[in-house]
Amino acid sequence: MAKTGERTRAVSGSALDGLPFALDRSSPVPLYYQLAQQLESAIEHGALAPGNLLGNEIDLSTRLGLSRPTVRQAIQSLVDKGLLVRRRGVGTQVVHSQVKRPLELSSLYDDLEAAGQGPTTHVLRNERVPAGPDVAAALGIAEGAEVTRLERLRSAHGEPVASLCNYLPPALFDLDTERLEATGLYHLMRATGITLHSARQTVGARAATAEEAGRLGEEEGAALLTMQRTAYDDTGRPVEYGTHIYRASRYAFDFQLLVRG
Repeated sequence: MAKTGERTRAVSGSALDGLPFALDRSSPVPLYYQLAQQLESAIEHGALAPGNLLGNEIDLSTRLGLSRPTVRQAIQSLVDKGLLVRRRGVGTQVVHSQVKRPLELSSLYDDLEAAGQGPTTHVLRNERVPAGPDVAAALGIAEGAEVTRLERLRSAHGEPVASLCNYLPPALFDLDTERLEATGLYHLMRATGITLHSARQTVGARAATAEEAGRLGEEEGAALLTMQRTAYDDTGRPVEYGTHIYRASRYAFDFQLLVRG
């Protein structure tokens, strides 16, 4: 039985058919926020899939027993996050769930695959280049020494998520383009016997350039997350240096903080 002040509805119609919502009217948490959180959870867990239609605000407010401004505010908060889109004459449609990646030593491909995001990779460059100062310092080699440079576009559900640039010692292992498009870089490392042990990582943010925006399907000046990482094997040898950019509308870093006494 529902608690006093709590209303539980199984919404019928469109993609919300049979999807239950529990809205507690006695809670200090605003109703629009409760609705937005439950819609976001349904998207993240696959109950609402990309392309699903939710109907218009009038239908939603009637089905949920909420005012139209409340429903509009809930939808707008998810539109702002890039999870929903309003389409004229169609209604509100699910776009995709935001990728939430834990801050740990793992590859983006593995994380997307584990989350059921259907990752795909397009290799833009796979070439030998002389190491610049930053790359040389990260890999512990002489400036100008030859390294392998990889540039890849990583997508999820057919939508670009990240642009990845990695530098590796050329003698590490054979970086076949076809294999790189079939799986993740760290998976290939593990398959060749390289044991990844630790990494040094820096996370930041900046606006997208025109070229980056075109590559990632964003507007110029859109928010991007950035990451620089140097990964080491179990002997302490640096085996990879990466500089990556991620669409903030599609991607977030997720981490846990522990309090030290």
